[in-house]
Amino acid sequence: MSPDTRPRMTGIGRVLVIVYAIMALAATGRSFVQIVREFSDAPLAYSLSALAALVYIVATLALVFAGSRAWYRVAWIAIVFELAGVLIVGTLGLVLPEWFAHPTVWSWYGMGYLFVPLVLPFLGLWWLTTHQPATHRISVDA
Repeated sequence: MSPDTRPRMTGIGRVLVIVYAIMALAATGRSFVQIVREFSDAPLAYSLSALAALVYIVATLALVFAGSRAWYRVAWIAIVFELAGVLIVGTLGLVLPEWFAHPTVWSWYGMGYLFVPLVLPFLGLWWLTTHQPATHRISVDA
């Protein structure tokens, strides 16, 4: 089966969407609780948790609808942003721990989530690379 005709939401694609959806729910729940209970303690950290939640929601939707060119681009943008976020926040948390004394989804490269936030964008980018949406085909009748 060619890359253009493979089903998109089977096997690893379905698992990837499920994991992204779980991360979206977890990050949304975490950020909601942090913002409601303790926002004044760490506004930067808790805003980052909310941003991570939004990124996971967008990435989940984009992966589900990535059969269209527009959603495929949105998926790439969201997942690259996610990867940059986890790498930047993870590194800053190690170099400047006082900035991230309160944990976020991406703190310590996602250690609080068993490093799933670090591994997931690499899998997402791999999946997008190997499952590009079909392009418009020109049929030539003989």
